[in-house]
Amino acid sequence: MDKIERYREFVQQILTEHAQLSPTTDTVQAQLIFDTQHHHYQLAYVGWQGDKRVFGPIMHFDIQDGKIWIQYNGTEDSVAERLVEMGVPPSDIVIGFHSAFKRQFTHYAVG
Repeated sequence: MDKIERYREFVQQILTEHAQLSPTTDTVQAQLIFDTQHHHYQLAYVGWQGDKRVFGPIMHFDIQDGKIWIQYNGTEDSVAERLVEMGVPPSDIVIGFHSAFKRQFTHYAVG
């Protein structure tokens, strides 16, 4: 199995586990969005809570240039640490929601 395929499986596993923990109702669903052709992966909430619209991403990952980009993490979990535990080297993880300037001060990739 090549690196990109392994990374895709890791990201999908993390998102699927979070979707299963998500509090869904008859009117709000956790939706998994896997674009394996372009390497975009997302967990979002979609629906209605009373008269209020619920729509938004919970987590978003991309795989670009052989690295996992964490574009958004709306959870309290450190998904970067989880990826390292799964075997991804920190040099292949980019905290995309931080500026390149801030990324240089982490032990993860700058870009």
